[in-house]
Amino acid sequence: MIAVIIWYHFLDVCCYFNLVFLLCRVKMEPAHAACALLSLAPLLVLGVPPIWTQPEQVHLSYPGVPGSMVVTWTTFNKTESKVEYSLLGGRLFDMTAKGDATLFVDSGEEKRKMYIHRVKLTGLKPATAYVYHCGSDEGWSDVFFFTALNDSTSFSPRFALYGDLGNENPQSLARLQKETQLGMYDVVLHIGTTDHDIYHSNIDNARIGDEFMRQIQSIAAYLPYMTCPGNHEATYNFSNYRNRFSMPGQTESLWYSWNLGSAHIISFSTEVYFYLEYGLELLFKQYEWLKKDLEEANKPENRAVRPWIITMGHRPMYCSDDDQDDCTKFDSYVRLGRKDTKPLAPGLEDLFYRYGVDLELWAHEHTYERLWPVYGDKVYNGSKEQPYVNPKAPVHIVTGSAGCREKTDRFNPNPKEWSAFRSTDYGYTRMQVVNTTHVYLEQVSDDQYGKVIDSIWVVKEKHGFSAWF
Repeated sequence: MIAVIIWYHFLDVCCYFNLVFLLCRVKMEPAHAACALLSLAPLLVLGVPPIWTQPEQVHLSYPGVPGSMVVTWTTFNKTESKVEYSLLGGRLFDMTAKGDATLFVDSGEEKRKMYIHRVKLTGLKPATAYVYHCGSDEGWSDVFFFTALNDSTSFSPRFALYGDLGNENPQSLARLQKETQLGMYDVVLHIGTTDHDIYHSNIDNARIGDEFMRQIQSIAAYLPYMTCPGNHEATYNFSNYRNRFSMPGQTESLWYSWNLGSAHIISFSTEVYFYLEYGLELLFKQYEWLKKDLEEANKPENRAVRPWIITMGHRPMYCSDDDQDDCTKFDSYVRLGRKDTKPLAPGLEDLFYRYGVDLELWAHEHTYERLWPVYGDKVYNGSKEQPYVNPKAPVHIVTGSAGCREKTDRFNPNPKEWSAFRSTDYGYTRMQVVNTTHVYLEQVSDDQYGKVIDSIWVVKEKHGFSAWF
């Protein structure tokens, strides 16, 4: 009887009743009946194929070009790639855009095939709401909506920031879903590890990855969902991450930059310092790219209109978690580089300091930690009374406690002087780039029912390297 109940959930209702009728006709004993059901189950499951042409895992990203948005989704058979869209409140689906589908074969034992569809919408009116669905005449997604990003440099964008959100124990997800529906954010920055074991294809052939992408659709189909790679994406040379996401530039989403409001935002990979088996050249290629990007952002005409430079990378330069990891067991490779490579791998702290990076966002540690302005392991507050007003070094925020199967981490009971505020609550960070001089950040505790447990204003009347003096 138990076996019959279990298989009922997997089989077509008609097949179920036909089997019951057949077993009753031959008057099998209950145990034999259950065995018969189990033996026939594989055939019956194969007899009810899924809809391989149905779009799923829909998510948006901003390609860095004003008036545009990229829609990405997955099917398991090849189909057309179309997005039908319209102004919210207008004639439904009166515009159509077409794109391409790329075959991605996971490297696990099953060599699972999936088609990643990308369609770029262009000519969007800034700050205007649109409704859309994606797919083809062989299957359409649900109907979603989004607001095209405002391309004005006076725009004050609102961000949700977090890393290490898991498919298992995603504690902050429900609150983020609701706040997305309430229109509280313009963009999400997912700062690495887009799930724990999401792409461990040797275990699940990337099926957990599918589940995670379905899970975040309730946020990512409505807001640009901007990412950077983390350590849990590393399986098979980050192949699932590189194929599933659609970030700006031509680097398979590993590193890129874009502009919004008065901010220039840089996303990069900290993992090039740890997975040297995938090629040391990636580390040096990224470093040179970062240097050129920062040089361009610091040209007087560019820094004048977008004075804030904000970076996001997964593993922090500084942290005080007691987990025997990057920041506690050894000095951060990301900060100081590596001395065991030929040539020596350069770190990023001096580079970011030299080009006047204002704010550095991190995750990886499953906690929240706000630092005093810090450089070279020393505190450089703006003043004793107002440490974040005209700070003399970059401000670091670690926000990796959104919720995952590895739970939250513990803190070292004796942190260094640069540690300003710490919390082991599950939660996430909100940020608003208000104008050219003010950025506001606050930490939300999901454990405390959405209470804001920490907040700061970073105020800078001057940006760039000269601001440190």
